[in-house]
Amino acid sequence: MENVSVTVTILERSYKLTIAPQEETHLRDAAALIDAQAKMFKKQYGHRDNQDLLAMVALAQVTELMKTQDSLKYKDNELITKLTEIDSVLNDNLHPTQNSL
Repeated sequence: MENVSVTVTILERSYKLTIAPQEETHLRDAAALIDAQAKMFKKQYGHRDNQDLLAMVALAQVTELMKTQDSLKYKDNELITKLTEIDSVLNDNLHPTQNSL
């Protein structure tokens, strides 16, 4: 599939990008999220330089990403523990004579 040219606007500045067609929806949604969050920070903290606003958005988004990654690691470990327990129960019940030796 051929790449497509897409223009997104963040804080009234346009960015023209060439991307794979399947990435367009995510890119547009991400740009809208960044723009909205930057405008919220601008309103919340008073007018700041756009670079400062974008840095604040980046910090907020990466913080959320790190929290999500930590949560997924915990859930992965929990899942591995449960699957190990299930495997043990299955082995005990499928091969009872081997386990009694």
